[in-house]
Formats: sequence, structure tokens, C-alpha cells
Amino acid sequence: MKKIIRACVKILPKGLQEIYFKYEDKWLYLFFGVLTTVVSFITAGVTKFAMEKAGAGETPVSLVSTLVSWVCAVTFAYLTNRAWVFDSTAKGGKAIMSEAISFYGGRVFTLLVELVIMWLGYSIIGKKLFSDNETAKNISYWVSKIAANVVVLILNYVISKLFVFRKKDKDNG
Repeated sequence: MKKIIRACVKILPKGLQEIYFKYEDKWLYLFFGVLTTVVSFITAGVTKFAMEKAGAGETPVSLVSTLVSWVCAVTFAYLTNRAWVFDSTAKGGKAIMSEAISFYGGRVFTLLVELVIMWLGYSIIGKKLFSDNETAKNISYWVSKIAANVVVLILNYVISKLFVFRKKDKDNG
């Protein structure tokens, strides 16, 4: 995948190529972050639709759809971040398991941030402002989801860069 992206970048003007290669990990993180967001939104939307058809209220819809989308998106993000964004050097079952636990652990924090934003934006504010308007209430769900994803994307990059996929000094292990 990285080779395909680099081949596409090579057709850009020299100045844009330099900018890309100078910040390659950030561009790749943004690219795969967008794909992760697509995974998150699709799984959240399918779960939301199914739960609403089953008659669930705003709070269960908000929480369960967020949890389901989180599991799917974090798994996708770990695999893409490991392989293409941060070029993980972890080898062997123990090292990879430790890295995965660290990755998912960091994501638990941002899951809590996302749950709070979704609860406030959709279950509390959206319900109060738009209780009589289903379309507006539905829009408040997606506005809350977008806001939560922007905050989470930034926090996840910082956590991954500083704690999960940090390059270890050869002398310090």
C-alpha cells in the first residue's frame, strides 16, 4: 500500500513531493485515519439503524453504536498503523501482543472521550433541542459523531506516536 501511495506522490510537482516525504507519517496517518473513520461511520450507522428498528432509545443507540464502531475501527486502525503508518518493528507473538495491548489500551481512553461527546451531543443536547424533530435529532447524531472523531483522531495520533509505536533507542532496548 505504501508503495502505491509513494508512486502516486511521485507524479506530483517536486515541491509537493518534498512536503509529503517530510511529513509522510502524518499524511499516512491522515489517509488511514479517514479510512478508519469510514469504517467507524459505516459500522455506527448500521448499528444505529438496527437498534432504532428494534425500538432502542437515544442513550442505548448512542452507546452501543459507538462501542461497536469503536471495536471495528480500532482493529482496522491497529492493522494499518502497524503496517504502513508507524512501520512497527515488533516481531514475535509476545512483542506484537504487547504492542496491540498498548494500542488498544490507549484507545480505551479516547473511547471514553468519544462516549462522553456522543452522550452530550446526541443524548442530551440533541434530545433537548430536537425532541420533536426526528430529522434534526438524526443530524445531531452525525454532527456529534464527526466532532467526536476529530478530537479522537488527534488524541490517537499523539498516543500512537508517543507511546505505542515510538522508535526505541537501540542501546536502551
